[in-house]
Amino acid sequence: MIKIILLEPKNPGNIGAVCRVMANFGFSDLVLINPKCNLKDIELIKRAKHGQGVVRKIAVKEKGYLKTLDYLIGTTARLGTDYNIPRSPLTPEKLAVKICNADADAGILFGREDSGLTNEEILLCDFIVSIPASSEYPAMNISHAVAIVCYEIFQKKMEKKIFSKYPAAGKMEKEALLKKIDRILDRMEFSTKEKKQTQKIIWKRILGKGMLTRREIFALHGFFEKMKP
Repeated sequence: MIKIILLEPKNPGNIGAVCRVMANFGFSDLVLINPKCNLKDIELIKRAKHGQGVVRKIAVKEKGYLKTLDYLIGTTARLGTDYNIPRSPLTPEKLAVKICNADADAGILFGREDSGLTNEEILLCDFIVSIPASSEYPAMNISHAVAIVCYEIFQKKMEKKIFSKYPAAGKMEKEALLKKIDRILDRMEFSTKEKKQTQKIIWKRILGKGMLTRREIFALHGFFEKMKP
């Protein structure tokens, strides 16, 4: 199940436009985190056009909801360098390949219209997606960004049947492996605490971007088990 999540949206028209493009590409689950506008606003209804089914299903949640998903994928126009691991992105096309291979509860998080996602919110995500755009003006209207991401996923959905025999690892399985890796890292010597923390972030990103199957997760459990002294 793939959910589109908007963080603290302010413009009802933007929400309506998002509902419309979601309906265009077969998405029905829209979650709003702490919305800052009236969800009964006529502009929202008008902009949604034939996406009223999405409008009727809108779920309003608090920020803690983001921690309940098997996978949380953030979106950003602000990229980092190789040293800024949390902002190391995938393209929407690569996201589509991975997410359609995973039968998991996943949310694609779009940040605030004016300021996007904070670094702390980026760290909550398993990985980041960025839409290639002109360096002179990379920021997109939120509904346009949602449309591009939904289109890429829609294109790959039919391929999902190929992977039906390989169920994806869920949140609990992924977290259990991360805890095992963290315990191993805690026993290792690093020159600074920051370097150890960097390793933990890297492993979280590797497992997030990998969207591993349950069988792959179990195989990694066996491998890291052999690393115990």
